[in-house]
Amino acid sequence: MLSEHNAAATPSRGTAATERRPSASDLGRRLLAVESNSVLVATVALIVFIGVLHPDFLTWGQLKEVVQNAAYVGIIAAGMAFLISMREIDLSVGSMFGLAIICSSLLMQHGWNPWLAALAGVLLGGAMGLINATAVQFIAIPAIVATLATLSMYRGLAQALSDGQQVTGLPAGNSFFTFVGGDLLGLPVSVWVLIAVVIVLTAVLRLTPYGYRVRAIGSNPEAATFSGISIARTRVQTLVLVGVLSGLAGMLGLAFFISGDPNIGSGFELQAIAAVVIGGTPLRGGSATVVGAVIGAILLSAVNSGLAYFNVPVNWSNFATGAVILTAVALDSLIRGRRRHRRQGLDV
Repeated sequence: MLSEHNAAATPSRGTAATERRPSASDLGRRLLAVESNSVLVATVALIVFIGVLHPDFLTWGQLKEVVQNAAYVGIIAAGMAFLISMREIDLSVGSMFGLAIICSSLLMQHGWNPWLAALAGVLLGGAMGLINATAVQFIAIPAIVATLATLSMYRGLAQALSDGQQVTGLPAGNSFFTFVGGDLLGLPVSVWVLIAVVIVLTAVLRLTPYGYRVRAIGSNPEAATFSGISIARTRVQTLVLVGVLSGLAGMLGLAFFISGDPNIGSGFELQAIAAVVIGGTPLRGGSATVVGAVIGAILLSAVNSGLAYFNVPVNWSNFATGAVILTAVALDSLIRGRRRHRRQGLDV
């Protein structure tokens, strides 16, 4: 009798294993719960969709071009994710990208070693970020207003220094252009730099006190201040970080194009913000995903590249990009709303 009672009260190992084994729907929900997975699924689905209708899109050369085109915005978006996580924004990143290219190309044109000129371009990006931080922190101008002003200032300075013309005649045979502008192990060097930036910044965001401060400020600024976090110092550090990344992206672009265009980078600020939001970083702050921001940039690049395969006029590219952004944000909002509703239902 006792053995029969124990057998009845204790489920068999097979039954327990069956109960513990997650269903396919559970696995799907867990996958979608990861911040960057939704945009990854959307990106893969878009690439496959275009590839089914136009198989040439799935060639290695075309896919490599899509990722390379996304590298510049992706690097900027990786830094923008930190800012948006803090409930801040930088509208001058495209102009910083362009001005860094113009200044470095002019230095090269005047005899500077290209590697030193490129280093100067990255440092110039950090200096421009510091100017933004000074306006925001010490003059107490909201970041969106201050960077809207410097957007025009930096772009105007780039056009003035170059007389509105492309800066050409650069030493294309130098190792800076042949290496940084070339391929390494089958991928463009700019893509390898993008991968390195993603790894480093993800580690910084998740594993360092600075990353914790960024997320804490975005979650609750008052509580962050009460716990001893310096919002001013963190804001300055993050704006400088975004400037450095804009300068770095500019040097990668200069190495690839081997010329300086004063208008290059126009619109990068909106693309970077869109990539961050599409990638899963909410505008309300408090959390961020560097991986998602970069995948969002790749999604936008795939949209722009795919339009050419459908013979869509270039004039419609901005419309298509905006439609993708609106759709992605709407779907993200819907999914998050359903999750909150489900949690509230469980709490009740």
